[in-house]
Amino acid sequence: MTTPVDYRPATPADVPSLHATWAEAFTSAHVTQLYAHDPGRLPRTFVAVEAGTVVAAVYYLPRRVRNAAGGVDLVGGVANVATRVRARGRGHIRRLLDLAVTAMAADGCAWSLLFTGTPGVYLSSGYRPFALHYPSGRPAAAVAPLPPDWIVQAEAGVDRAQLAPLHEAFNARRPLSTVRDADDWRLRVPVWYAPPTQLLVARHHGRTAGYLAAQWAPKSVRVVEVAARPDRPEALRALFGAVARTAVGRGVRECVARLPADPAIDAALPYLLTDPVTQADATGMVRPIHAAPDHLAAITEAPGAFHWPADYL
Repeated sequence: MTTPVDYRPATPADVPSLHATWAEAFTSAHVTQLYAHDPGRLPRTFVAVEAGTVVAAVYYLPRRVRNAAGGVDLVGGVANVATRVRARGRGHIRRLLDLAVTAMAADGCAWSLLFTGTPGVYLSSGYRPFALHYPSGRPAAAVAPLPPDWIVQAEAGVDRAQLAPLHEAFNARRPLSTVRDADDWRLRVPVWYAPPTQLLVARHHGRTAGYLAAQWAPKSVRVVEVAARPDRPEALRALFGAVARTAVGRGVRECVARLPADPAIDAALPYLLTDPVTQADATGMVRPIHAAPDHLAAITEAPGAFHWPADYL
């Protein structure tokens, strides 16, 4: 006899087996760490419950994401999608996504966004993939020293309130970027850019002018976010040059600039890498809810469109 499965929003009683489901599917602690910061999480967490145990889950968080017209859309960001090994292949995720999309529509979400390494799971639920393109190459070998009025240094404990205005101004019209609030800077950014990710801050005459987040490996470095004051685009040259000098000194052979096509970034890129080639991140997927498909295509295909890793769910 087949055990019936109940598909519904999560309740407090589900939390232990919900966490156990995620522990079976994910190795990173940030899954439950970020989830715990969301006070409205349970009604937006949909679970498949079999014999009193959560065997699959889908969670979403409403986020404000910039569109291609210069405005901001309310978007349902999907995350923490998991099925226990013994329950896979039975369509649980498709049914839970149906519930989540219905709830997103009631919340007023224009569309839904997720990032995944298994896109086939989501195609039958109306999600379609898109790609973000960015350059990589060898670290720039000959970078001039910084002028004396500039200081670039690693600052793991920087007051992130200093960085928020730079991020806001740098991304003010960047399609697909998230409009961060104070809780994002207080809770989400520190989780995603925690050590060993290195945070570099550039200051001009003592005033914060730009920042950069870099992830180092023995033979590579990956730049995953930058921002600069609009009146100080040369902050990017200072930051890129600092990374390149360190990379050369460490014998690093590859530099990945996971950064958007942007005039300020493009102008400073030779200070970071040479012989660039284009790479693609094809893990993003979108689904229209209240918005038309053309609205989503305009966002994901817009020049400079980008989604920073610190805004993942």
